Amino acid sequence: MTDHSTDPRLADESALQAIRRKIDAVAHDAPHLAKIALEALVRKHNPDLKGSASSAGRAGKQSGNVSELTAIAPLKPGGAERLRRIFDLTNGNMDGAQRVSTLHDMRFVFFDNDTRILFATTYDGDWDSYINDFATKIPELMDLLFANIEGWPGIDSPAVKDFIAGHQIDAAGWFVANPQVTVVDTRRFQRMDKALNAFLDQMSRQPPQDEATRQALNQLSTALSQPKGVDY
Repeated sequence: MTDHSTDPRLADESALQAIRRKIDAVAHDAPHLAKIALEALVRKHNPDLKGSASSAGRAGKQSGNVSELTAIAPLKPGGAERLRRIFDLTNGNMDGAQRVSTLHDMRFVFFDNDTRILFATTYDGDWDSYINDFATKIPELMDLLFANIEGWPGIDSPAVKDFIAGHQIDAAGWFVANPQVTVVDTRRFQRMDKALNAFLDQMSRQPPQDEATRQALNQLSTALSQPKGVDY
């Protein structure tokens, strides 16, 4: 039986042609410059930086190894003021949250005259594991902050995942600069960078006698010093 699902006229279509065809199908009435902008958004780039548009699990989007969570909820009376006092007390520093080794960032935004809050965060992995990390590694901080939200059941409550999912809104559009790099990767890269710089400093003070080793070190130093452009 012949498969007619693919138009044979597209068999020799290049990747760029495929992108343009899809853009024409979606935005056929858009101005030419708008189509060029769309093409720049979706064209194939460095595969090491490639993201995706998959699900993070119960809620949220995932790009590569990185996922997003955005939630909006009503605040208890005075909740915004109490949270501001907490944030002011720490000068906005919540380094204790680094115990959650999958957490990239989290932010709190008050709006509607301090009656509602937007909580947004990016993290590694799937949704369920992330909520479990919060519950087991920083439960006191979670309850201190989120007790100011109407209906918060407590981080150790069996209902907490339903509560979070019920207030979460999936991102419609989302960009991750390094979708394959996890928090653990970033910390490892930082340690490697410090160790490598210390090694090169030591080698510059005591150059090796072997010519091949000197050349290899010079090539390594040159490669590391080259700025990486963003226009890949």
